[in-house]
Amino acid sequence: MSPRSVARSKSPKLSPAQVLLQRIEQRTAHLSVIGLGYVGLPLAAELAEAGFRVTGIDLDEKRVRELQRGRSYIQDVPTAQVRGLVRSGNLTATTDFSTLKRCDTVNICVPTPLSKHRDPDVSYIVAAAQQVARYFHRGMLVVLESTTYPGTTEELVLPLLAESGLKVGKDFFLAFSPERVDPGNPNFQTRNIPKVVGGVTRTCSEVAVALYRQRLEHVVPVSSPQVAEMVKLLENTFRSVNIGLVNELALMCSRFKIDVWEVINAAATKPFGFMPFYPGPGLGGHCIPIDPFYLSWKARASGFEARFIELAGSVNGQMPHHVVDLVGEALNRRGRAVRGSRVLVLGVAYKENIDDTRESPSLDIMETLRQRGARIEYSDPYVASFQFGGRELRSIPLTPNQLRRFDCVVVATAHKAFPYPAILRYSRAIVDTRNAFKGKKSNKIVRL
Repeated sequence: MSPRSVARSKSPKLSPAQVLLQRIEQRTAHLSVIGLGYVGLPLAAELAEAGFRVTGIDLDEKRVRELQRGRSYIQDVPTAQVRGLVRSGNLTATTDFSTLKRCDTVNICVPTPLSKHRDPDVSYIVAAAQQVARYFHRGMLVVLESTTYPGTTEELVLPLLAESGLKVGKDFFLAFSPERVDPGNPNFQTRNIPKVVGGVTRTCSEVAVALYRQRLEHVVPVSSPQVAEMVKLLENTFRSVNIGLVNELALMCSRFKIDVWEVINAAATKPFGFMPFYPGPGLGGHCIPIDPFYLSWKARASGFEARFIELAGSVNGQMPHHVVDLVGEALNRRGRAVRGSRVLVLGVAYKENIDDTRESPSLDIMETLRQRGARIEYSDPYVASFQFGGRELRSIPLTPNQLRRFDCVVVATAHKAFPYPAILRYSRAIVDTRNAFKGKKSNKIVRL
């Protein structure tokens, strides 16, 4: 045997974790992201910016085509960035899950909606995990990012991957890291929002943390996937409960003829022990209206009644109906009924200055008004059109002549682009659910 052969035989064999860590640190690992929506695409773009080769996988052929052409459909990911990453070869997109055979890591970023009975719908997670299991191989890291109830990673995903006969923490690596996306936030985006990570084993955590640290500014390891899953639910339940409290306070102040907005702003001057939350027409987005019910469902399954969560959900869920009642009040002041009146809803995105309509309370307001016989139109500079009541509605321009056409205008989303002075001047009646006309006094305005 030659001296070179002896040296080779004595060199230690690297473990799957060591091999993957080397590939991650040298940025030669091939990464994949399943689900290219508001969470997945920003994450894929950040990892690609770090120099990794990233393959995005999505069942939506339209999304894949757009990315292949170098176009973004997510507001927080500029088309110029996508174009550059696609041209460099760092970012590709496909509908073909078999590409996972060539990937070292997988981040699952699929939707987690509620069923019609308000129970968790984890079918997208299961479907994605089944595809991963189909093309699974030794040395792979799998990270679930979809918001879900505590226990999902180890109860649903781990058994599917363990069917391969590989051992978690030794042959493959599994972790949970909750997404913390805030669409439209100019200060906090994927790269600089702290990233919580909990692995099934210590080695799983080490590998997952190493991946995120290649691009993200601050990574926060926790002891287990269940802790990481609970972190996300706590964050959004905290907001839901506090918004429910202030919405109930708004209803109470209405009875007392007190301006709730003035009360909150004055309370916010306290430099300790108080955090301002504001009332609104209801909860929107994928997180706050949904995530607390994942937690309350898991609590019920364990024989625990999450009364705060359920009560907040009930209060928040009634706010769109309260807004419709305010529309009736505004019309009554002018001697008109809801039925037959023209109502213009300003903003169908769930919050200001974005194009995301998921779970938007505006849609519930519009549907309830339609059921009461109102004729509905909308204006939103970020949403050009959408399906409503079996037909396509298109956003209308806010010209003086257009505003004069309507019996009532509802400010449901306070986009900065709206011409508020013109709205106040030319509208006949206004229901302001966002305090968009703060400091303005007019008999036209009915405030939440």
